[in-house]
Amino acid sequence: MRYRNLGSSDLKVSEISLGAWLTYAGGIEMQQTRACTEAAFDAGINFFDTANVYGRGEAERAWGQILSEHPRDSYILATKVNGQMSDDPADQGLSAAQIAKQIDASLERLQVEYVDLYQAHRFDVDVPIEETIEALQQVVLDGKARYLGFSEWTPEQIQAAIDIAGPDLFVSSQPQYSMLWQAPEAEVFPLCEANGISQIVWSPLAQGVLSGKYKPGEPAPSDSRAASASMSNAMHLVMSDETVTAVQKLVEIADGAGLTMVELALAWVLRRSELASAIIGASRPEQVHANAAASGIELSSEVLAAVDAALGETPVKAPTLAPFARAGVKHR
Repeated sequence: MRYRNLGSSDLKVSEISLGAWLTYAGGIEMQQTRACTEAAFDAGINFFDTANVYGRGEAERAWGQILSEHPRDSYILATKVNGQMSDDPADQGLSAAQIAKQIDASLERLQVEYVDLYQAHRFDVDVPIEETIEALQQVVLDGKARYLGFSEWTPEQIQAAIDIAGPDLFVSSQPQYSMLWQAPEAEVFPLCEANGISQIVWSPLAQGVLSGKYKPGEPAPSDSRAASASMSNAMHLVMSDETVTAVQKLVEIADGAGLTMVELALAWVLRRSELASAIIGASRPEQVHANAAASGIELSSEVLAAVDAALGETPVKAPTLAPFARAGVKHR
């Protein structure tokens, strides 16, 4: 496993990190969660990413129990704040009151005194950005988080925060990024790089589409994410006959390079120096190890050219609003 610096922080995170979005929020049993987490440690993964809203706290609670059995300095823990945390529609957002409330709740569930990275989970257009920034800074001042980050902010929102608090406010950005969703390359990557902010990308396998399991003209496997009635909005964006056909061409490229499709897809996102880590999800330990094997793979210029040719105009490359983002900035 290789490790990279996280922005301007002193944290070195594993190139492959383990996320808890669609799995440990109640999607799999505790025994499987524990097995995948231990497999991550075995594979050299030291970076774990979750959020308060995943399972309304259940993902944090599961990792709180499991990670408490490991020395605190053996892992880097990230969580996020935002999202509706109860049946009360007002119990969400990035107001000062919510941030103060939710960081304490997250720490209690995670059974830690601090998180290494606290991230604003999407932008809150209903709260003045100055209030959000001051509340996040207070979390750091109180010793409850070491560093701050954000997820799926627009370039306008990122720049507004930098204009107010300077480039040292955030060390990380967490956008969706994969072979099929390349939009962050246009504006988010260069803006963040100019300000010492690393990328921690989610869905590098495009919700499993880049696994190669889906075939053109065939129904999705019954046990796949695409066959689920709860298929996410993010998956709808990258799941089509066109993309599935393009992925089958990528399978041939991976085979020719002696790689699995997972290795090709992860190595492709990790080719960018702006990235600190690619977040993967897993429901079985063997999936963790298969993903971790991509660390350190460097793709040749020939393979990269072949990937571009296979994808053609399929990927989303233009500055497109991310699937969960809301545009705009509110000031005091």
